[in-house]
Amino acid sequence: MQRAGRHGRQPPEGGPLENGVGQEPGTPEPPPAEAPAAPRAPRARPRLVFHTQLAHGSHTGRIEGFTNVKELYAKIAEVFDISPTEILFCTLNTHKVDMQKLLGGQIGLEDFIFAHVRGETKEVEVTKTEDALGLTITDNGAGYAFIKRIKEGSIINRLQTVCVGDSIEAINDHTIVGCRHYEVARMLRELPRAQPFTLRLVQPKKAFDMIGQRTRSSKSPSEGRVATGKETLRLRTQGPPVLEEGPSPSEEEAARRVDDLLESYMGIRDSELASTMVEAAKGSPGVAQLARGLDSVLGEFAFPPEFVAEVWAAVCHPKEGQE
Repeated sequence: MQRAGRHGRQPPEGGPLENGVGQEPGTPEPPPAEAPAAPRAPRARPRLVFHTQLAHGSHTGRIEGFTNVKELYAKIAEVFDISPTEILFCTLNTHKVDMQKLLGGQIGLEDFIFAHVRGETKEVEVTKTEDALGLTITDNGAGYAFIKRIKEGSIINRLQTVCVGDSIEAINDHTIVGCRHYEVARMLRELPRAQPFTLRLVQPKKAFDMIGQRTRSSKSPSEGRVATGKETLRLRTQGPPVLEEGPSPSEEEAARRVDDLLESYMGIRDSELASTMVEAAKGSPGVAQLARGLDSVLGEFAFPPEFVAEVWAAVCHPKEGQE
């Protein structure tokens, strides 16, 4: 028995119902409609898996699926069952507090990630007898500013309890967690001379073989860069991460020069910020255009005009012997 079509009608002989209308007997078959071209399948993104440990000692974990530094910290914290706020910073391929191996915005595809977590808290009283304390500040991209360098012979250098890698948690009991490195550097510069102030510091938890070490970083052409000439994962503040080739030697050298300028003008070191400024300078025909470009994307830094001019000159017209 033939089943009824829609509205109880039987499909007429000669063809099935289409939209309730059957093909009349003897009517030639209509030509088949061209099938639409199948959409091109999107290019599959490679599955990137990284290995990680806690710097003071732990089992090895595997992380993937992060798009920025905060998500990276959250993934590491999940593996080791800790809070993301416990992580002060990460180094690549070494468990030591090595400021030349800091994780920035780029990770080599074969890099091993070591997470340095909160250790002991300490307070130190400082008297500012000079304008400069001798500190260089950087931050982890997730709310913690920490000491990247201590200048030999400086005020801070004379305080043995202060070490490279210490996170600055408060200045005179005013918390600075969540502040960027340039904000912390500005606060320290603006403190009055001859008036004591207190720093509350958190040192990274140390493994047994690291106890007692007081590391100072030295300038290095490779500072902040771990993978050169290899494919790297570049993390971005906004948007998905991208795979790209590591920087060329000339780009690394230009970024180092700009990083040196950041330290001399602002008391900070930030290899990713330096790389961003190098890219902007290369695309600017002159200082005025670079100033407008930097102001549109990095306006919160309020770079002085003389600094912008030096950045443009360092990238586009390096002095003889700089390259």
